[in-house]
Amino acid sequence: MAAIAAARLAGRHTSGQLFLLDRPLFRSGALAMGVAELLGDKMKTAPDRTVFLGLLARVMSAGIAGAALAPRGREQAGAAFAVAAAVPLAYLTLAGRKQAMAHIGQTRSGLIEDALVVAAGAAVVALATRAMSD
Repeated sequence: MAAIAAARLAGRHTSGQLFLLDRPLFRSGALAMGVAELLGDKMKTAPDRTVFLGLLARVMSAGIAGAALAPRGREQAGAAFAVAAAVPLAYLTLAGRKQAMAHIGQTRSGLIEDALVVAAGAAVVALATRAMSD
């Protein structure tokens, strides 16, 4: 969501209709939540991403992002695809993160994970958006 919000601020347009992304409060909230996720993930008290509220947040943000990035008229399918990917990936990436933490620690593994996620998110959004003037 943060990558899509940033793309909207940069004048990029998503193919799927999602009026929330054009609301300044929603865009700011998505950016703030993205920053909070990056910071909070390094805390020793951070819960696993597979706890109920963590999965709920992932499902909601994946659905919104999937709908926004889907071709126009296919927003529901995009949302369903994104949600179907988000839940198993939460468990898969948690297992990978735990292995990395055992070898290189929580902060370093978190920073590497964040770099990968931010790069992947930016690439997906860059490929799925176009300049507003197009």
